[in-house]
Amino acid sequence: MSIQQGFLLTRQARDVRGQTQIELWLATDQGPTQLLIRGEQPVFFILQQDIDAAQDIARQHRLRAQFRPLPLKSFEQQPLAACYSDSIQHSNALVSHLTQAELLTLEADIRLADRYLMERFIRGSVEFSGPAQSMGSYSSARQVKCRPGDYIPNLKVVSLDIECSEKGILYSIGLDSEMDSRVIMVGKPQTAETQIQWVEDEYALLTAMVEWFEHFDPDVIVGWNVIDFDFRLLHKRAEWHKLKLMIGRARQPSFFRTASQTQQGFITIPGRVVLDGIDTLKTATYHFRSWSLESVSQELLGAGKAIHNVHDRMDEINRMYREDKPSLAKYNLQDCVLVNRIFAHTHLLEFAIERSRLTGVELDRVGGSVAAFTNLYLPQLHRAGYIAPSLHSENWLASPGGYVMDSIPGLYDSVLVLDFKSLYPSIIRSFLIDPMGLIEGLQLQIGNAPDQAVPGFRGGQFHRSRHFLPQMIENLWAARDVAKKNNEKAFSQAIKIIMNSFYGVLGSSGCRFFDTRLASSITMRGHEIMKQTKRLIEARGYQVIYGDTDSTFVSLGSEHSQQDADQIGQSLVQHINQWWRKHLKQEYALNSILELEYETHYRKFLMPTIRGSETGSKKRYAGLIGEGDNERMVFKGLESARSDWTPLAQQFQSELYRMIFHGEQPDDYIRRIVEETLAGEHDNELVYQKRLRRKLHEYQKNVPPQVRAARMADEINQRLGRPLQYQNRGLIEYCMTINGPEPREYQHSAMDYQHYIDKQLKPVADAILPFIGRQFDQLSAPQLGLF
Repeated sequence: MSIQQGFLLTRQARDVRGQTQIELWLATDQGPTQLLIRGEQPVFFILQQDIDAAQDIARQHRLRAQFRPLPLKSFEQQPLAACYSDSIQHSNALVSHLTQAELLTLEADIRLADRYLMERFIRGSVEFSGPAQSMGSYSSARQVKCRPGDYIPNLKVVSLDIECSEKGILYSIGLDSEMDSRVIMVGKPQTAETQIQWVEDEYALLTAMVEWFEHFDPDVIVGWNVIDFDFRLLHKRAEWHKLKLMIGRARQPSFFRTASQTQQGFITIPGRVVLDGIDTLKTATYHFRSWSLESVSQELLGAGKAIHNVHDRMDEINRMYREDKPSLAKYNLQDCVLVNRIFAHTHLLEFAIERSRLTGVELDRVGGSVAAFTNLYLPQLHRAGYIAPSLHSENWLASPGGYVMDSIPGLYDSVLVLDFKSLYPSIIRSFLIDPMGLIEGLQLQIGNAPDQAVPGFRGGQFHRSRHFLPQMIENLWAARDVAKKNNEKAFSQAIKIIMNSFYGVLGSSGCRFFDTRLASSITMRGHEIMKQTKRLIEARGYQVIYGDTDSTFVSLGSEHSQQDADQIGQSLVQHINQWWRKHLKQEYALNSILELEYETHYRKFLMPTIRGSETGSKKRYAGLIGEGDNERMVFKGLESARSDWTPLAQQFQSELYRMIFHGEQPDDYIRRIVEETLAGEHDNELVYQKRLRRKLHEYQKNVPPQVRAARMADEINQRLGRPLQYQNRGLIEYCMTINGPEPREYQHSAMDYQHYIDKQLKPVADAILPFIGRQFDQLSAPQLGLF
């Protein structure tokens, strides 16, 4: 029987006629393939001492289960038994009854399909064999055997976007892919430059979409807020029409559910993956001032939508639907095209594929650090004779965060930044930090063999040979070096995120391996390394003015050329790395993976004070890098780097700092900006943009300006019969007027210019002017004429 290769799109397990069935959908060179695996038994684990009690409970509730003692133990060294069931329903019910009886269950939360793949080390790519049958548009194989593969798919993608009325009545559905690009629209046929498929009504619109999916058969659906908005509404309208959206493969319906606590939407489409542009960009660690499609596409592509204001947009969409449907179709399709272009520009699909191949998480998994770690770690743990603890949800002790040193404020010439390369992963590798290593290391303590263990913090210590995590990180590190060498940016980024997430996972109570001794042995070791590195630098005659997690800022004491600064930076790095190698070998008999790198030379550097204080700031600084055409300014944590400060403050800061860094006198510039602001010449740059973190009604005692503006906006929306915008969080733009905050779109009062001078210009200037002997209040005061 031939071996075939494929890439995992979706996974599902359910009970069929009292027996489990795992359904895997793969993309293959021969087209979509469905794998059906029958009879895999769900399993979880209990203490061997609880077998009799568990059997009684199973009998009492008529649940079929087999209990089998195994040579496996818990982290507390207790012998365990496996509990197998024939169906998922019986397994879940038994777990529930055992929990109510206060009997310990381990790994009961791992889903059957995930365990099937995980225990076979299958991550994204699959090799399989088994008799396959052609079903027309796809193949179906039963009685298959699966193992890890190395297949990289070429997936078929469609970008989907809907247009609708404010009441959620569908007007059109845009679909853009390499296979076909069209808009399905309700209305009478008209001539248009966009390819439009005209349909009679909303029911026909939904039916035509289902037919499109069956005919063109994409693997991946992308969109912008596509799950929580587009698919939520599509399902709502389909339900109203008593129509099932059969857009899954093998004519299976899609399934939409809403999380009860967060109201977040989730969609399952058998055989197809839905990737939301916003969620996938966030997972790939992108950050934007605003997450609107308009804003992100302008920033990434320099292109955007034709209509900007949300009300203008709704009014314009309604007008186009009534009077100019071809223009609405063009607008609808443009959104689809923009999303496809963003995915192509950022290599988001390649990123999702590589992440899945590295960790085994689903293509559409948002975040997923804990799932990735579980997938990679559990199978190795089982083969070493351990079963993992259950998830922790409470009673956990927080670990210290990264090291942040008190800064020495000032305006400096020539500051070097020295960074430890991937500090936390380096600490894990150097000091052999590992969940099983901790358990085995503590056993050595009991057995009076402490020299076998590497000391950690808060009572933790780690076995020198029984561990997995240091090797896992070493493998990822090597793979990333290759990816960077081959300029595979998506692969390199996926590896970096996974590698750096391992510390966060161990420090999170949402992870089954959480133990404060693990996380603290990483962060507290980081504190120790940063403090010792500071001492080593200062012993060489330089001043350390700040340190943050893995970065050390070194003042050279006077102005240095780029060449001299580079030479000093390289010399310091070489000395410190050598010291750590020697220290770890002598003190712990360990090989140091710690690697300090010379990162940057700031020709000019500002370390400000905390506002209204003489104490140095943390995580806030600015500096000037490079010369000539390569010169650029860097702002960290300051107004020009933060989205909630006005454009006026950001522009003012950039120009003021540029002048001071170049030794220019800023007095006239400051006076001019103040005068122009008072004269109303910068009104377009006085807009605040702030995110509402909670629902509007939840703000009771403390009501900040953005909430007052949002409430005013929605009161006016209600009066005008427009949809409410801000009830469930959102981004509000507002101005400060003489009558308080007012939403930008409904501003009617005069600007409060003194507010902007006091709250926007003055704080920016006060951070830097004292270092050159100036005061903003003196410079900005009105000039009094002589009399």
